[in-house]
Amino acid sequence: MEKSREINLAWFAYLSIAASVITLGMKSAAYIMTGSVGLLSDALESIINLVAAIFALKMIKVASSPPDRSHPFGHGKAEYFSSVTEGAMILLAAVTIGVAAVERIINPHDLEKLGTGLVISCAASVVNGLTAYVLYRAGKKYRSITLEADAKHLLTDVITTGGVVAGLIIVNITGWIVLDPIVAIFVAVNIIVTGVRLIMRSVSGLMDKAIPEEELTLIRRVLNKHRREDVTYHSLYTRQAGRTSFVYLHLLMPGDWHISRGHEITKKIEDEIRGVLSYSDVFIHIEPVNDPDAFDDYLCGRKNKRRD
Repeated sequence: MEKSREINLAWFAYLSIAASVITLGMKSAAYIMTGSVGLLSDALESIINLVAAIFALKMIKVASSPPDRSHPFGHGKAEYFSSVTEGAMILLAAVTIGVAAVERIINPHDLEKLGTGLVISCAASVVNGLTAYVLYRAGKKYRSITLEADAKHLLTDVITTGGVVAGLIIVNITGWIVLDPIVAIFVAVNIIVTGVRLIMRSVSGLMDKAIPEEELTLIRRVLNKHRREDVTYHSLYTRQAGRTSFVYLHLLMPGDWHISRGHEITKKIEDEIRGVLSYSDVFIHIEPVNDPDAFDDYLCGRKNKRRD
């Protein structure tokens, strides 16, 4: 199963690389034909897309590696490094676009063959748009932040192209050449917002953030189904590492139960949680319900009295 997921994710990464190569060639041709700094910014972002896609492929393969002695919880966090890198590359693209735009405002340049250049650029945008759609769906299905980040990066590229094309159409109609670099600056600002959001989400994952509340609700439903007067739980903690969710909890039951009976109910709960939460690892610690100390909750090394 794990190997199958790895193959699927790798193929999506290869798709992203292929799309980046194709669109880079198309947008570079459009820039060479027109001399538009807006189209230059579009081509520069495609270079970033290509580098990010190659790095994403590497990180996906690392994240899909099985647990080993040095990494008993797997390598899922490698995907966060990929998305942080992609966010940083988005910011680099924005800065590069901004510098090129300011230079063009200072030194205006006539534009040529705008019609042909815009057609090529729009065709490249269609390629990116379709690829972003495929990657985003795959990212949601396989819980891969790397594919989601790549999809958002490509979608940002589509928005960039749309802004550039709209600006160049106005330039073609009005003859106001200064609009070309101004549009590029607005595009750069939009890219910065996307990059910052992506980095913040990735850093949150590296900090072992808990799983979303809607997923916690699914876990609580399973636990409450097995809850009764002499069986309960507390110390429910979760964390996300790439596409894997780690669930930890203490399960309390009568102290005079045979260990096999405790194991049976624990195994059932673990299987049911995995059934409602894909790609999850569940760890349950059994405690005697009639022991007051069993309700001690250790959070960040501090002993707290708490019931969930």
